[in-house]
Formats: sequence, structure tokens, C-alpha cells
Amino acid sequence: MRKAHVLPLVVATLLMAGCGQGLLNDDAAPKEGGQAKEAGPILLGMLVPQSGSEAAIGPYMTNAAQLAIDEINAKGGVLGRKLELRPADDACDAQSAVAAANKLVTQGVHVSVGGYCSGATLPTLPVFGKANIPMIIPAANSQELVDQKLKHVFLINGTGAQQSAAAEKWITKQGATKVALMHDNTSYSKDIAVRAEPLLGDKVVITEAVTPKESDYSANITNVLSKKPDFVYWTGYFQEGGLIVRQLRQAGYKGGIMVGDGSVSPKLAEIAGGEVADGVYATMTQTPDTLKGAESWITAYKTKYSADPGPYSNQAYDAVRLAAEAVTKAGGTDSAKVIAALEGIDGFQMFSGPLKFTPEHTLSTGGFQILVWKGGKFALQDSLT
Repeated sequence: MRKAHVLPLVVATLLMAGCGQGLLNDDAAPKEGGQAKEAGPILLGMLVPQSGSEAAIGPYMTNAAQLAIDEINAKGGVLGRKLELRPADDACDAQSAVAAANKLVTQGVHVSVGGYCSGATLPTLPVFGKANIPMIIPAANSQELVDQKLKHVFLINGTGAQQSAAAEKWITKQGATKVALMHDNTSYSKDIAVRAEPLLGDKVVITEAVTPKESDYSANITNVLSKKPDFVYWTGYFQEGGLIVRQLRQAGYKGGIMVGDGSVSPKLAEIAGGEVADGVYATMTQTPDTLKGAESWITAYKTKYSADPGPYSNQAYDAVRLAAEAVTKAGGTDSAKVIAALEGIDGFQMFSGPLKFTPEHTLSTGGFQILVWKGGKFALQDSLT
């Protein structure tokens, strides 16, 4: 995986958003010297779950995005214009997400910097695409997002394919011989499980699909335990994951348990029941707790919001910074030029390291690491390097 870089340099570099003149735009201000100048704030739309089972994630992402915006605006903004965040609730639900995306389009956002749940993000791709709005997706990472091969879509989180490869590496390292895969049939969760299955080969003794938002998974647990697994990998979200961890242990299961990045939240342990979650592993990209040299950034976040930054706050912060960089290089908010600028990014410093997109608009390496729940939080277990 990519090495963590020293963050003071990163933060100093990213805040140097330049000032300059805009280019011709349909929504431009009155012409000066025969050429129109873009005016008004640069609007960044952010779809996040503000309600529903994943609502705990929303504030981490919107707070971090606003922190980046405030820092950039304090330095003069982008091309002499202020950045403005327009968050909208997708509730981690496809129908709600489409409605929220259409709302942001109506508001005239220039770049989308949101997307947490893949199943909610997928149906918004054509909405933003039709409106010619570039998308920088900080969290959602189903391979289905990549497989659409859409020019306006860029992912700055590791993909489902990269996560499943990290999972296979760790499970094999643990010496597991009988692996149970569990998913919730959503795009994100099923994608990881389906991709992990051939990598693990004959180690997989069962792949069990559950119904999201249930309160009792005892029938699924019975199916899984009938195969006598020594390792269980849950690839869904924390709401169901906490219940599954608790019910596995209540049923007497003593083997290893690992969860996907959608379950990396203190809520997992809260739902599982305190110490029941101790020793649960997770596949996850970098979190504030695992970032080396991020102390000053964490302090800035805590000072502003009187709370610790959580999962995907650093990715959301970087999504805003990257949008600002692309608009600066494009010389304005013309979508084709912003997309070209994103494709041409080479070495832009993010928390995860210097960025250069692959031809598929993904990270060249996923950056997944292994966390473990202990001492009341997810801590770094293995960097997989």
C-alpha cells in the first residue's frame, strides 16, 4: 500500500490555491474586454447520509469538507472566488440519493465531492453526468462505480477489488482454512464478497447473503456456523455488522471475525455490545487515527467541531482540496476543463500520498490496511506492506 506522508507539508501545499481570472462560462458575469468573467461562489455538492442507519458518518464528512473550504477561503479562495459547500441527504438510499442529486443540480453545483454508500451513489452517476458535473467520490468504492467507465467520475478511495485483495492477504496470513463470507446484497457489500470468493478459492465454505435492516440474523448465523468456519468476513455496514458480531459470539463462535470498511465505526461495537467486539478486524483505508503526522490537522478539526474526526473525514477533506486544485488548473469551472485537469493530476499531495489517477480514474493502489477493535476504538493492526 502507499506510505503515509508527513502531513504538515501536505496541508501547507494544499492550501496554496491561487487567485486568477475565470474563463467564458454560460453563467458568467458581464463581459470585460470581450470576454466574460466567472463570478459568484464555486459550489461543491456533497451527498452524504444525514438520516437512516448510516447517518453517523455524515457529520464526519461534511465537517471535514467545510474545514477544507474554510482554510482555502481564508487564503483567498480559488481564482478569486469563494468555495461554498452544499450538502444533501442521500440517506444511503438509492431513491433518496437521486432526489438529492437532482436538488444539487438545480442549485447549480459545479463539482460533486460526496458519495458514501455505493448503492446510493451509483444511481446518481447519470444525474450528475447529464448535467456535466464532475464527481470526486471520497468514500463509495464498489467496483461497479468503476465499471461504468464514465469520464466524469473519479474515486479517491480504494476500490472493492482492492479491498477484497487486502482481505484475502490478511485472512491467508491468519492461517484460516474455512472462511465464511457474509454480505447484504447491496452493491458495495456484495461486490467485495463476490470478488473475495475466487481469491480465497476452496477456503470459502459458505457465502451468506442477509437482508439489510433486520434485527435478528440468527437464521443466517445458523447457516454459517453449520459449515464450521474458522474465520468470518462481513462486508456490509456497521448497523447489521454489530448485530452479526454479537449473534455470532452469542452462538458460541470462537473464530476470527473481520468486517469491511463500511463497518468501521464506534457504532459497530456499541451495537455488538462493548467488549463483544474486541479483537474484530477490519479492512480499511487510512483513518485519522492511523495517519502519521496528522496531529495538527486533527487538532484543527477538534478545535472547530469539539469532536474527533471519524472515518472518511480525511478523504472528504481531500476531495474538497482536489476539487479546488482541478478548478484552479482548469482556470474556471468549465466541466470539460475540470475533468481534463483531474485526469492530468500528477503528484498532488493527499493524506494517502501523491495522487495520480489510473486510466479508470481510480487510485493505483488501494491503500487498505488492517485495523482491530481494542481499547474502545479501531487501531492499526497491520499496514499490509
